[in-house]
Amino acid sequence: MELRQLQYFVTVAQHGSFTRAAELLHLSQPGVSAQIRRLERELGHQLLDRSGRAVRLTSVGEAVLPHARAALAAAATARRTAQEFDGVRRGRVRLGMVAGAALSPPAALGTFPGLATTLAAFRQEHPGIDFSLAEDTTTRMLGGLREGRLDLAVIGLPTAASGREGDDGWTELSGLAVHPVLEVPLVALCPPDHPLAAANGPLPVAALGGHALVSTPRGTGLRTALERALAEAGAAATTVAVEAAAPPQLAELTAHGLGVAVLPDPGPSAGLPVRRLTDPVPRVRIALAWPTGRPPAPPTAALLAHLRSAYPGP
Repeated sequence: MELRQLQYFVTVAQHGSFTRAAELLHLSQPGVSAQIRRLERELGHQLLDRSGRAVRLTSVGEAVLPHARAALAAAATARRTAQEFDGVRRGRVRLGMVAGAALSPPAALGTFPGLATTLAAFRQEHPGIDFSLAEDTTTRMLGGLREGRLDLAVIGLPTAASGREGDDGWTELSGLAVHPVLEVPLVALCPPDHPLAAANGPLPVAALGGHALVSTPRGTGLRTALERALAEAGAAATTVAVEAAAPPQLAELTAHGLGVAVLPDPGPSAGLPVRRLTDPVPRVRIALAWPTGRPPAPPTAALLAHLRSAYPGP
């Protein structure tokens, strides 16, 4: 018994005609008829009544038809399953990320691997999967995930994010799954001759009021965490004098005296005074995000599993 014989039988039974079945199968009518007769000989029963103008199922044919359809459905499922495994071997994943995510992390994060290191390890296991990497703000990346322009994203969130649209322009998180990767407090990095650099010990967030700050653009998790902490502390009017995309750029701008940077602790390599912030302690959470409304393609699912294993979370 061959699958093609079952397919021919099901098609003839559905349309009641050898001629129509042959047209749909792009075969000759004698070829279809011959294969079905071989099937009937193997089963030892006539499946189709050919005596009238229209072809009808015999009682045995009616009993066999559901099993023939089930066999064809099972074969189709097997083919799809095999194709999915093939899809894991080849494809492309569109990955969004906060600025600087591909760089090596600062010493303050210890042995936490950078995204470039993690992607390199994944590529060794799946050499046929390519990546399209794009840096952007979290707000725009969340939109890209919903609209199908991105498959995965490494985003930044303030730890107090409620997931609702607010005055800070934060984007709602509904329809997305979020896997926390790590959570870090923010510190104040000061120019050497800045008034806030002279004191020791924790620095209340309210003390930033009235000073020029250096931060990432609106729509990023770091900027949102800073603005929420300033509002909670009741800080005086504060200006973000210079915006830059990533923490290493913020540190460089601060080194040139352009303002106090609020960022994850860059460690001693920055060579600048660092003040721990308090009352409240602003924190930013790095997380993976992906849409929940559609199943991920096999390459995306494979990369997501790899990232979640590499970054089990806090």
